[in-house]
Amino acid sequence: MAMVAFAANSVLCRLALHDGAIDAATFSILRFLSGAVMLLFVTLRVQGRVLPVGGSWTAAAILAVYALPFAYSYTQLSAGTGALILFGSVQVTMLVAALGSGERPHVMQWVGLGLALGGLVNLVFPGLTAPSPIAAILMAIAGVCWGLYTLQGRFTSNPLVQTTGNFVRVVPLIGAASLAMFPRVHVEPRGVVFAVASGALASGLGYVVWYAALRSLSAVRAAVVQLAVPLLAAGGGVLLLAEAVTVRLVLSSVLVLGGIAMAIVGGRPSRREADQSAA
Repeated sequence: MAMVAFAANSVLCRLALHDGAIDAATFSILRFLSGAVMLLFVTLRVQGRVLPVGGSWTAAAILAVYALPFAYSYTQLSAGTGALILFGSVQVTMLVAALGSGERPHVMQWVGLGLALGGLVNLVFPGLTAPSPIAAILMAIAGVCWGLYTLQGRFTSNPLVQTTGNFVRVVPLIGAASLAMFPRVHVEPRGVVFAVASGALASGLGYVVWYAALRSLSAVRAAVVQLAVPLLAAGGGVLLLAEAVTVRLVLSSVLVLGGIAMAIVGGRPSRREADQSAA
């Protein structure tokens, strides 16, 4: 569910930013403001009251440093180049953190990661172009920050309260950081619709589901499963935008999904190992 939400967010960002329906700063503000409003409403409905805001300023700051560079660089990079830089940075960040914390991925997990990355490269290869250095650096920063934000979610006890608090805190941070871009404000009604949908549904509720899932995922598995997002976004293009199903898409699907499956299954103790450990 989280990966579907992230893929939907990718499609909404493309519709809003690539077509120039809204500027990057306004998109980011509306995205997280609508997400915060939605999450406060859901918290009220689920808990019966809005609990004291959870989350942390550290997580909110990481989220803000992810959001603005992501939105800006999204307008400067091709979809394929941006996806490769973003998810490559996420993988490196989370794998380094996993190794630093003592995780030792099984050889099958490494093979699965390699297959999934190969599938991603194959998927986006036609859209790869020489990136603007500044835009590439900003997208890499966004990827690192998203990896760090994901890692923080592995230890939350209440994903809804945690995510709500982070979204409430991130709104003033993004608003303050966006003041410098005020002269470039450009807003069309459809841009507002895309931004609100991205924030309230794909981001707000999607992040809650992701934080809930992270409690049962190792850092390595959490890193690898995110490689499904560009694939799901491409599938959304086929279903919603009447894009063609190509041999490249089919092959990439096999590689990415097969690699993710290997990474999830790999590292789990065999039945004999589990029995020996219990004994």
